[in-house]
Amino acid sequence: MEFYTIGVYNSTEKEFFEKLTKNHIDTFCDIRQRRGVRGAKYSFVNSNRLQQKLNDLEIKYGYIPELAPTSEIRGLQKEIDLEKGELKSERHELGRVFVIEYKNKIVNKFDFESFIERLEEVGANRIAFFCVEEFPEACHRSVVTDKLNTKYNYQVTHL
Repeated sequence: MEFYTIGVYNSTEKEFFEKLTKNHIDTFCDIRQRRGVRGAKYSFVNSNRLQQKLNDLEIKYGYIPELAPTSEIRGLQKEIDLEKGELKSERHELGRVFVIEYKNKIVNKFDFESFIERLEEVGANRIAFFCVEEFPEACHRSVVTDKLNTKYNYQVTHL
């Protein structure tokens, strides 16, 4: 199996789906807490539209709420962003406090072995983890894929 991450900010609908198809992604893991984006610009990644398009592209969709940061943990990052005067859509890295809390409360409790088994059962080969931030270092998906890399030695490509 090969793992990838993808965000949507600063991508058009065409660019977003081309990244998936050009990299032969067959399984798409949505790890957002809320599966919607405000405004028309990124409405193509709102849950129903996204799932329909992925289905049309023959890419399996899975929602993994157990990997979504809680509202409390998201609030920690929101405070950091406010202190820096930075918008979520312009963020380049996660705050240290967010990463620590997310690892302790979410990643370290997630059953990666069962998750990998489920991926194998559905024939997943090229798996993309999705959240909205453009830069993986600005998003919890990088914390998830760091764990896959360090504990299980999977290589990760950021699209």
